[in-house]
Amino acid sequence: MGEARPLIEMRGIYKRFYIGQPNELEILHGVDLDVMPGEFLSIVGPSGSGKSTLMNVIGVLDRPTEGHYVLDGTVVSQARDDELSAIRNRKIGFVFQNFNLISRTNALKNVELPMMYAGVPGSQRSVRARELLAMVEMGERMNHQPSELSGGQKQRVAIARAMANDPAIILADEPTGALDSQTGRMVMDLFHRLNREQGKTIVLITHNRELALETDRYVTMRDGRLYVGDTGEEVRCGAR
Repeated sequence: MGEARPLIEMRGIYKRFYIGQPNELEILHGVDLDVMPGEFLSIVGPSGSGKSTLMNVIGVLDRPTEGHYVLDGTVVSQARDDELSAIRNRKIGFVFQNFNLISRTNALKNVELPMMYAGVPGSQRSVRARELLAMVEMGERMNHQPSELSGGQKQRVAIARAMANDPAIILADEPTGALDSQTGRMVMDLFHRLNREQGKTIVLITHNRELALETDRYVTMRDGRLYVGDTGEEVRCGAR
C-alpha cells in the first residue's frame, strides 16, 4: 500500500493585495503546509500574523496570488469559481468565532442550510439535521432561534451545521473566542470527539497557545510565514 496523501497540500502560497499599486501588500510569503487525513492541526499566532488570510485561502474563500494548493485531490489553484463554490459547500465545514447563524431561522433550519445548497431532498435534510443536533446535545433546542440560545449552544449548532454535508475538513476560526472558559472547554471537547470518534480532519485557527498544545500538531504563524511549533524552523514541506 502506498503512503497516504495529504488532505491539504500547499506549496509556495503567496497572497498579495493592491497588486501593481504603490501600496501593494504581501501578507503570505511562500507558505508550505501539509495536513494529513484525520489530523487535528492548530495554526497559532497573534493578530496581524497572517493566519486569517491563510484561513481564507485554506477555506477556498480567497484565491492565492501565487502557489499550488490541492484540497482532497482537487487542484484549488486552477478551479473555476463555480467549482470553488462546490468545494466550499461539500468539502469544508466552517465554524466561526461569531457563530454566523441565520438569526430568524431556528437551529434545525440553520443546520439544514448547507444541505439545501447541496441539493439534498427536504426529508433527508431534516433527518440528518436532527441526528447532528442530537450528536451535539442540542436536540431539545432544535426549534429555538439563535436569540434564544446561549453562546455555547449557538456554537454547538454551528458545529452541527459544519458537519451537515460530511465534509472532508472542519475549519474552525477562533471557535472559543467569544465563549467563557467553561463553555469553550465544552466546545473543544466536542472537536476532540469528532476527531477521535469520526476521524474528522480539523484545522483550528487560534491565538491561544494552550488550545494549540491540545492538538496533534501545531504550527506558529509570524509575519506571514509558518514555523514548526514554537521553533524558529520555517515549515518547508518540499525539503524531505
